[in-house]
Amino acid sequence: MSGYVYTPTEFMAENSYYDKAAADRAVNFIQKLCHTKGEWAGQRFRLMHWQEKIVRDVFGTKRADGRRQFRTIYCELPKKSGKSELAAAIALYCLCADNEPKAEVYSAGVELNQARIVFNVAVDMMAQWPVLSRRCKLYKSAKEIHYLPLGGVYKALSADAAGKHGFSPSCVVVDEVHAHKDRTLIDNLLRGSGRARRQPLFFCITTAGDSRETICWEMHSKALDIIAGNLSDPSFYPCVYYAPDDADWTDPAVWAKANPSLGIIATLEDFHIDCESAKSNPAEEQKFRQLTLNQWLGSTTKWLPTAVWDACDFPVDPEALYGRKCYAGVDLSSTTDITALVLVFPPVKEDGRYDILPFFWLPEDTIPLRVRRDHVQYDVWKARGLFYTTPGDVIDTRFIRKTIEGLSEVYGIEEIAFDPWKATHIMQELDDEGFTVFPIRQGMKSLAPAMDELERLLLKKQLAHGGNPVLRWMFDNMNVKADENGNVRPVKDKKSEKIDGMLALIMALYRAVMSIGEAPSVYDKGGRGLIVF
Repeated sequence: MSGYVYTPTEFMAENSYYDKAAADRAVNFIQKLCHTKGEWAGQRFRLMHWQEKIVRDVFGTKRADGRRQFRTIYCELPKKSGKSELAAAIALYCLCADNEPKAEVYSAGVELNQARIVFNVAVDMMAQWPVLSRRCKLYKSAKEIHYLPLGGVYKALSADAAGKHGFSPSCVVVDEVHAHKDRTLIDNLLRGSGRARRQPLFFCITTAGDSRETICWEMHSKALDIIAGNLSDPSFYPCVYYAPDDADWTDPAVWAKANPSLGIIATLEDFHIDCESAKSNPAEEQKFRQLTLNQWLGSTTKWLPTAVWDACDFPVDPEALYGRKCYAGVDLSSTTDITALVLVFPPVKEDGRYDILPFFWLPEDTIPLRVRRDHVQYDVWKARGLFYTTPGDVIDTRFIRKTIEGLSEVYGIEEIAFDPWKATHIMQELDDEGFTVFPIRQGMKSLAPAMDELERLLLKKQLAHGGNPVLRWMFDNMNVKADENGNVRPVKDKKSEKIDGMLALIMALYRAVMSIGEAPSVYDKGGRGLIVF
């Protein structure tokens, strides 16, 4: 993705509709509350644009049966954006104005003190509105608010309650999701909601974290995939504001685009002061970029902006490539996963482009489950001819082998590169049939030269991929891991997503580059000796 601000504009599911009266009711309730801190303390809560959009979308978008469409709201913004105040207001609405009998509303945090941040804001808001304070009773020692007319309760809940069951939440506010290293509490609350409630609401607020092995990173990744159109989940509402990793973090224009509340809550002067401090201190720089620009900074990083990939969306005509020499890369799946084959055609002219043709397979019987579980539109891609299937619920390698044999009748397949860890059997069969096969282990030595070449081709727009949406999705999923000399190899962006097509492309490109001229070794860069096993 190449932008700065990612907020949903239209995620209304089929047969859903917009209930303006319901949206107005939620907005009017919240704007009768008062701010509790700073210069606005005691003043009416006037929703900022981005806040009002969330409230209207969430409470106004209805399914055909009248229930709310959105159940999970993922709201990721930098610090000092007004997330906690909005979360407290929504929690009070769900307790007192959602017409939910015996509502159970929870503020959940890793520690009780964290959970109490939003809860305490809600307490102060309630106390400043006489209409609410007369109908609610605060139990200070238990950290609970009881709504007397309908018997509802709002309480703070910490992770030490993770092992407890029996929750039946109507609304859960999870503060600083990135701090939840253990997903047990969130999973328990999620499973509890929806079983006994007609339209539960799970409201997650957070800034960027520093670990990609967390439930927060999973939700962050899912949110961006939904916004990009790679996933479909009508119950999940994504709202993410951040600056891309390659943006100039010292540029005030970048700050403004990543911070929708800049100038209202935080001031530009504050940002300038923090930025100047960060320029001379790497630790401060990381803090500034994570908290102010909402950037995820971890051991793996995004390789290239998607805009670089999209700029190589040159058309590829398979028939025009008939008879051309090419190199194949195969990433063979486990028995039930994606298998990818990519053909790379070196240019016929010195300044020409490399053309690529990708092919993907899945077991036919697994597609409905994958669509429901992963929220990836495999069924749509299959209908468009972008995915092939093999019968049954496991990959039948005979179909892949037959496809390669068929392709060899119209294209000059010089070599087939493969990862020997998974594809030895099929490659032995192809070798027996006269194909030249070449094993490539998935380490830095083999993959780094091809990554360097792929980056060069993309930046110089000397690659043509035809805009294949499956391969674009896999490019989005790919991060890189670097060694001490700056060599990189591909790694998954998140556990559940796939980069099979990119791995197949990288292996095929490696052999194609070797055919034109010996690809550089990572050991030629200096600074590292041979590793002997």
